[in-house]
Amino acid sequence: MAKMNIKPLGDRVLVEPSKQEEKTAGGIIIPDTAKEKPQKGIVVAVGNGTKDEKMEVKVGDTVLYGKYAGTELKLEAKEYMIMRQSDILAVI
Repeated sequence: MAKMNIKPLGDRVLVEPSKQEEKTAGGIIIPDTAKEKPQKGIVVAVGNGTKDEKMEVKVGDTVLYGKYAGTELKLEAKEYMIMRQSDILAVI
């Protein structure tokens, strides 16, 4: 994992979404228009937390987050999501 040039503030987390499924279990190819937004990813940067909320996740954790959580952004030709720690549902 490369060193990130971005440091989330407060209780925010930068997540790299996992790849979308290209095929079903039965071998059917899924077109781009039918693919669902991934809800799983790897944490690549975390903030320091706030005085009320300490950071529970760390860099390298695989997490599940809500379907409409966070904000999409593009950095160095890669897609990322930045969200509050409270938007993360679970650590896998």
